[in-house]
Amino acid sequence: MQLTKAFQDIKSTFGTIDVMEFSPYSGSVSTTSVLDTTDESALQIFNNVVIGAINSARQVIPEMTERGEGALLFTSDLSAMSPSPMFGNSGIAMSGLRNYILNLHDRLHPLGVFVGHLSISPLIKKGTGFDPDQVAETWYNLYEKRTEAEDTFPKGIMQYIS
Repeated sequence: MQLTKAFQDIKSTFGTIDVMEFSPYSGSVSTTSVLDTTDESALQIFNNVVIGAINSARQVIPEMTERGEGALLFTSDLSAMSPSPMFGNSGIAMSGLRNYILNLHDRLHPLGVFVGHLSISPLIKKGTGFDPDQVAETWYNLYEKRTEAEDTFPKGIMQYIS
């Protein structure tokens, strides 16, 4: 209900939503290692990440597909791309989010709607090689080119963690 109202308010104030970006972090959900993951900890983060993405996307997909344009941009951490025992519950959710994103991309791309995924390192810090401005630039390039469904930040990091 609150989410639907928020999207209605945005549309009534600003008009059509051309781009939606979803970064799943509420600050109230903690990660657990694989051995400490319980059904409760997995479900809590799954609801925040995957269900939040689904509910948000459903607010804009009908209008975007009707217009034949728009973009849905989703951010995850690197556990979406590569399992890590220290991210037991979040890895489950992030990989589920990635699956949802890639399926949305395959389904919506022919309809003119770009769906993109950026999997980022959690080391983001101003003034370092992981500067947020560089993350924004990576996002902008993925969005502008629309040739790839996903990318990582920093680019090429998967060779070091896989």
